[in-house]
Amino acid sequence: MVSLLAAAADPAYPAEIVLVVANVPGAPALERAEAAGIATETVAHRAFSGRQAFEERLDAVLREARIELVCLAGFMRLLTPWFVDRWRDRLLNIHPALLPAFKGLDTHARALADGCKLHGATVHFVRSEMDAGPIVVQGAVAVLDDDTEETLAARVLTVEHEIYPHALALVASDRTRIEGNRVMTAETASDAASHRLISPPASNS
Repeated sequence: MVSLLAAAADPAYPAEIVLVVANVPGAPALERAEAAGIATETVAHRAFSGRQAFEERLDAVLREARIELVCLAGFMRLLTPWFVDRWRDRLLNIHPALLPAFKGLDTHARALADGCKLHGATVHFVRSEMDAGPIVVQGAVAVLDDDTEETLAARVLTVEHEIYPHALALVASDRTRIEGNRVMTAETASDAASHRLISPPASNS
């Protein structure tokens, strides 16, 4: 979220962040958003009788604010098909793995256990299935021989901070279209040249 706020602070950025919503009262994201001058709202899921009632209120808050795109960032609840369908192709998520590999939790430990040479993060449009949907952008890092779950997670987090603002900019500027389960992207030459897909290992020399 902080990376998205930082990107959107540039007047040339094609998306304006106007609202940050949390489902947990007192979430640190709310304070950070307020410090950046962004409106905040709390829709505490525990205050509702079920998922549908919570999502109906969340949907109402977003529509009252005239939101056009929703970016999930640290939102650890599965959304129902009802909500996902209402926001179809306007709902983005970031996942710490190169989807469709390693859906769910503990992605870094699983990548190490499986001997992956590349690992990374994915920004995708949300569908009702967990960690599924057309992929907008992926960023990869090399998995080093001496990596631990913590060191690998730290490098992937750096990639997450790079690719989420990039993906939102592509979608917000109407430079993507969805064909089946693929996202076709109209990137400029400068975009392609500046976007790092693979982070090389640090030099030992």
